[in-house]
Amino acid sequence: MKSAKYIVLSFLESLNKEDFTAAYELLDSDMVFEGVLGSRHTADHYIADMKKMKFKYNIKEVMTNGNHVAIFYNIDMGGMEIFSAGWYQVENELILKIKVVFDPRPLLKDK
Repeated sequence: MKSAKYIVLSFLESLNKEDFTAAYELLDSDMVFEGVLGSRHTADHYIADMKKMKFKYNIKEVMTNGNHVAIFYNIDMGGMEIFSAGWYQVENELILKIKVVFDPRPLLKDK
């Protein structure tokens, strides 16, 4: 059985490599993403957004508690790196919930 940490780190590595098929395979089809600027309620919608945004994750720290994984990382959002915290919940070796928080002010500054 793969650990929650292994699954989440594999997921982020797949996103960094833009291997969206591999990333998708690590998500529960009914997964939920909650972020500062919006939410998604299926793996299909989440991966469709990731294909457009192509974020890159520079991991700083990983903490685990059972099937929960918390990560501090800098997310490259198209040339702007934003320090963020992600909380991942894994069930049956698939990511079921993702919650990401960060200060959105640098992204909103020019709008």
